[in-house]
Amino acid sequence: MRGFSVVVLSAVLHYVEVAFSSPIASNATAAQLANRKRHWSIGYVVFPGWEPLDVFGPMEILYEMSIYANMTLSVIGKEVGPVSTVPPPHQMDPGGPIMDLSFLLGPTITATHTPETAPPLDFIFVPGGEGGVVLEKQNDTWVEDFIASRADEAQYLLSVCTGSAFLAKSGVLSGKKATTNKSAWDKVVGNGKNVTWVPSARWVEDGKVWTSSGVAAGLDMTYTFMKHLYGTDDIDQVMNIIEYAPHQDPHWDPFSLVWNVPGANKNGSMVGCAGPAGY
Repeated sequence: MRGFSVVVLSAVLHYVEVAFSSPIASNATAAQLANRKRHWSIGYVVFPGWEPLDVFGPMEILYEMSIYANMTLSVIGKEVGPVSTVPPPHQMDPGGPIMDLSFLLGPTITATHTPETAPPLDFIFVPGGEGGVVLEKQNDTWVEDFIASRADEAQYLLSVCTGSAFLAKSGVLSGKKATTNKSAWDKVVGNGKNVTWVPSARWVEDGKVWTSSGVAAGLDMTYTFMKHLYGTDDIDQVMNIIEYAPHQDPHWDPFSLVWNVPGANKNGSMVGCAGPAGY
């Protein structure tokens, strides 16, 4: 067993326990039990300047859940190969100085597919990040074009942070409710048409479209999304093994007060938002 992480070993032992336990003990619905038996194709869209936790936060949960669930991962970039979290040099405002962020740490992720070569996808995750600003200033619409081209066939579309701007520009948020990063609220909510932006939400589920607030909120949304798909049997175990206490109220994000978001609930509590899963 040497070389196994504590997390993986604990999850494997739990998997064995669940596999040989009575299905009557499960709290899952018939649809959730059926979901456990099917394969899910997951796609992550990335671009230079993607936000690290927007991607790796939800991916940690998906990684752990893939012990129990049959999932495959595709990472979609404009080109195949490494994609850095460092955005290209760009102007924040017309006529302003060039912002060069090359001094930042620059972890990368490898794009395995392009929009043209990506396989059929059941879930599409869209992160935010400063690179979205660069794409907009370059009039490069490949991300929203890809989302629009795959929206009908995808079972679910999920954005984290300012990734909701791509969903809005793609048209998939038309007629729907959504939320986004509270510190970037004014920059995002002008995108798209006929979108009801929810200022106090930690995440919003509207049909097959899920949108979360900023960065770390992607973990909270993904926890709830996994509960939606599979029930709590495995995901609560995963969250407690990785020792992350998810925020479990979709309607309340205290950062809406921190960032003074227009229309936010001014009476919401700034404490007691999170706790261990299942408790």
